[in-house]
Amino acid sequence: MNLKVKLGRKRFSPPQTLALGFAAVILIGGILLRMPISTTHSITFLDALFTAASATTVTGLVVFDTGSTFTVFGQSVIMVLMKIGGLGLMSFALLVVILLGKRIGLRERILVQESLNQTSTGGIIRLVILLLVFSTSMELLATGILATRWVPEYGWTFGLFTSLFHSVSAFNNAGFSLWGDSLSGYVGDPVVNLVITTLFITGGIGFTVIYDLVRKRRFKSLALHSKLMLVGTFVLNTVVMLLIFCLNTTIRLHYNHFLCPKNYGDLISRLSLHERQDSTRWISGRLNRRH
Repeated sequence: MNLKVKLGRKRFSPPQTLALGFAAVILIGGILLRMPISTTHSITFLDALFTAASATTVTGLVVFDTGSTFTVFGQSVIMVLMKIGGLGLMSFALLVVILLGKRIGLRERILVQESLNQTSTGGIIRLVILLLVFSTSMELLATGILATRWVPEYGWTFGLFTSLFHSVSAFNNAGFSLWGDSLSGYVGDPVVNLVITTLFITGGIGFTVIYDLVRKRRFKSLALHSKLMLVGTFVLNTVVMLLIFCLNTTIRLHYNHFLCPKNYGDLISRLSLHERQDSTRWISGRLNRRH
């Protein structure tokens, strides 16, 4: 069906409408982040627009430390942009229309179908509602678990907000953090690492794959997209985890063999950590380039 959306005298196809919609959200986000209420010090509109684009497209690139540069209002704007980007612009817009009690026409259904990469408009409304329920439930559940770790450390207000911010960021694979060193301060923390990793993987696989898996339950019956996502996620995570583990182990054995034992502890903390970080960055860089 050659569906066009009219804007004045100009007609746009569904993909063009989606692109214009994302551009509008990024522009509005940039304007909000440029406002004095959003920042602790003045930033340029270009920097604000960059941050809005990064959050909406769930890229995770930043030009400022999110925690120290933006106020709670600004951080909330970034969190909403991450949510819109992860949920999908048209899915988010459709939910607003549903809440307002408006009728959803064929044009809106096809736009959502395009944004979710579905093959038909049948059941698309139910799918969007389930998507919202699932994503929100995962984020709130993760917020509750992370709060058990961060509320005792930071207090109720900042602890809960931090837990919610990082849950939304992780589930939508946005990469934003309220700390300048991201989550490096929680290396080895089982609660933070397991929760954030679960959110990364679940959000990365995508709700449509999980929905397909729950509905059909047998791997052979899954759609090709679902099979590729599940197998690819498992293989990539397993291979890269083993590769990083082997590189780190090799470095530790190298220093253990060649360095004086009494100086080993100090040198391994200062030198091998740097090399381990370099090897991890190299692997991550190759994956990002392929992605």
